[in-house]
Amino acid sequence: MKAKKKFYMSCHLAGRKYHDADEVFDDLHVGTILNLKREHGNPYDPDAIRVIYEDGYGENFVLGYIPQDLNSELAMFLDMGWKKIFECRICKITPEAHFEQQILLSIKILNRKGIEKTESSPAVHKKSGADTQTINPFEEIQK
Repeated sequence: MKAKKKFYMSCHLAGRKYHDADEVFDDLHVGTILNLKREHGNPYDPDAIRVIYEDGYGENFVLGYIPQDLNSELAMFLDMGWKKIFECRICKITPEAHFEQQILLSIKILNRKGIEKTESSPAVHKKSGADTQTINPFEEIQK
């Protein structure tokens, strides 16, 4: 049986004290799915990746960031359009710990069958003579 997900990395949420985590801390639990979003133009970290919690009402809360010393490879994948292959979840919450150690994240890579094709999937245009062919790199993953 193939695994549905493959472990990629785990890390503590960085910058938790300076963002919206306190507003929604009681709503967070082990297993909560979080969104990863690149923050291009961040003056402190060129590879910054925000960690976002979306409540049940469609409101987004920035909880913090993937730590700067661990984010460069993941940022590269996100910049290349591979956001949908990653799943970020809370794997441990320790309220009594120092604020930088309170929320532990687990990031996994989804199996091919877990990836949905989206309109925003990157496409590559390949020219051969007079014809132009569009290639979707996610196409191979989804077969």
